[in-house]
Amino acid sequence: MLFKAISKFAHQLDAPEVSAHCDGPCGVYDPASARIAAEAVLSMTKKILALQPPSAGDSAAWASYLNTLSRYVAIKEEQAHLAKSELLVLWTDYFKPVHLEQYPDLHTTFWNAAKLCSACKVEVSLEHANELMEAIENIHNIFWATKNRDVTYYTAS
Repeated sequence: MLFKAISKFAHQLDAPEVSAHCDGPCGVYDPASARIAAEAVLSMTKKILALQPPSAGDSAAWASYLNTLSRYVAIKEEQAHLAKSELLVLWTDYFKPVHLEQYPDLHTTFWNAAKLCSACKVEVSLEHANELMEAIENIHNIFWATKNRDVTYYTAS
């Protein structure tokens, strides 16, 4: 009831219409957050592939193995989703038509990178995890070139 009253009152107030180029016009963009998430995807993929299943019949070892595997998979999927979200924010909020003139394949570059994020969620593929890192490096280079800045690409691992 209180919510309805507040909502009715708020709708009666005059408020100026505002607009912004994104959800929060902070102007702070950087592909580094996508790189960090993609590095976690790569790391978890390597860890999953390196896991050795225990011997049959050792229920405690199997419980530990399955717990570790499920944690690695959950982290990999969460970080792949985060990388995709970070890339989509750059693509849709930062890049403008003038950038598309400079980089005609910009949409394809981001679309393919987003698809790699999805592939890394669905699969345990070292190849796709490495391709995602390469795609983000390419986006890093494009992004900083649009700002006329030479920012070295590096990885934390």
